[in-house]
This record gives sequence, C-alpha cells and structure tokens, in this order.
Amino acid sequence: MANLRDIRNRISSVNNTQQITKAMKMVAAAKLKKAQDRMTQTRPYAAKIEEVAGRLAGSTKADHPVMRKPDEINEVLFVVVGSDRGLRGGFNNNLFKEVESRLHEEFQSHLDDKSLSMITIGKKATAHFTKRKYKVIESHPGFFDDLDYSSTSDIMNAIIKEFSDEKFDEVYIAFNEFKSVIAQKRRIQKILPIDPEKIAKSETEDAKEQVIDYLYEPDSQAILNRLLPLHLNMQLWRAVLESNASEQGARMTAMDSATENAKDLEKELRLEYNQARQSAITTEISEIVSGAQALSED
Repeated sequence: MANLRDIRNRISSVNNTQQITKAMKMVAAAKLKKAQDRMTQTRPYAAKIEEVAGRLAGSTKADHPVMRKPDEINEVLFVVVGSDRGLRGGFNNNLFKEVESRLHEEFQSHLDDKSLSMITIGKKATAHFTKRKYKVIESHPGFFDDLDYSSTSDIMNAIIKEFSDEKFDEVYIAFNEFKSVIAQKRRIQKILPIDPEKIAKSETEDAKEQVIDYLYEPDSQAILNRLLPLHLNMQLWRAVLESNASEQGARMTAMDSATENAKDLEKELRLEYNQARQSAITTEISEIVSGAQALSED
C-alpha cells in the first residue's frame, strides 16, 4: 500500500493540474469566439470573390499569369498551416500525417529529386517537417501571435510572383477547416494554377442558369489583374483563419478532456488514500490491542 504522504502529494498535484486545464479551457473558449467571428465574417467575402473571379475568367478572353497551365509539373510547393503551441490533441499530427501520406502517394518522384518545396506556418509545422528533412524553403514560427491579413498577403504575393516567374508549377495549401468545436476537416487544396472551370460559382440554381452579358470598366483584363491576386490572398487568409478557429476548438476539447480525466484520477487517488488510511488505523488498533493483552497477561 502506498505511503499516505505520497498519495496526498499526488492528489494535490492532480488538483493543481485540474485547475490549470480548466483555466486553459476557459481561455481557449474566449479565443474561439473571437476566431469564429473573424472566420464567419471572411467566408462569404472569400466565396463571393471566388465566384466573381471564376465568372470573369470563364466568360472573357482575359488572361493572367496565375492561370498558366504548365506542360510539365517540375516544381511543386506546399504551404502547410499548423499551430504555434501544443496541448491540442491530434490537431497538428493528424494534418501532418495527411500531408505526408499525400506527398508519398502523389509526389514521391518530386520528393526523390528534391523538386518539392514547403512553406510552413506555425512552430509545430516548422519543427515537424524540418526534423524529417523535407525541403522547407521558408518558415513562419510565431505566426499566430499577431495574426494579421498583411502577413498572409505578403506570403501569397511572393508565391504569386514565383509562380508567374515559373519557379513553381503547382501550389497547394494544407490546413484544418473548422467544422465544429470538436471536429476539424483536414484539407489539401490546389490553389495554383487557377482553373476558371473549377472555381466555385454561385450555389443558387437561378444564378447557375442565368447568363448575363456584363460590360466591364475599364476592361475585363484590368479587373482580372486586380481580382485574381485578391482571390488568392483571400484563400490563404481564409485557410489561416479556419486553422486558427480549429486550433482553439481543439485546445478547448483537449483541455476539457484533460480536466475530466484529472477529476477521475483524483477520485481514484482519494479512494486509495482512504483505503490506505483505514489500513493504517486498523494496524494501529491491532497493535494497541496486542500490547494491552500482553500487559494484562503479565
């Protein structure tokens, strides 16, 4: 039977851990509300930009470098959005496993000849892929400490320039899409080159059937030159916001589970403590009775 003092120390330690995990859950809940608000405000705007860009690119003869269709895929770029901190359950590992599985299934030849590059966002993504010797050409640890649209637009504008200069032939984004507090969907999405036929159109049947001959001012090419980079910037910004909301939801769920586990462990330890204490009392009573009997016999 364990020593009573050791059990008391373990109960105290579990109790302190429980208070910490409970506080972390409350902090994550507050951050989740803010992250959800930003995400839900961005979703309609990003979807509408995508719809307009697709309609314009598909219905005019205007062209743009980001619509370039390479004859051969020589260089591939993956942008992986992770998190900066841990204690989020399988939030990062599940995404990283999905990315690695996709890479080995579809891009093994590019991995072998080092023609697949990666940009990592978040400390965890940077540490994971750097440690496994992937070709990480750019990393952004601490990215979520000061989440700002200009930071993502700088990254995406640099990617657009490199794609336009034919440094890369395909670009993908991997991130966790927010579904609910307890569920995230791992997504790997190709963003370059842009295929107008695959860009989402309006979800309403009326909009799909309606054909309108628009007049563009100053002209369709000038609008497309402005709209497509904005569309790509919004794709990365949305991915970062989705990942941020998913991260807070994952932490909230993980800390809630940890708190419940700490409660269960504390109950088990208190039961063990009571059993040990009862055993010690029984032993002391037996010793007193034995001593009394020995004295009476004398």
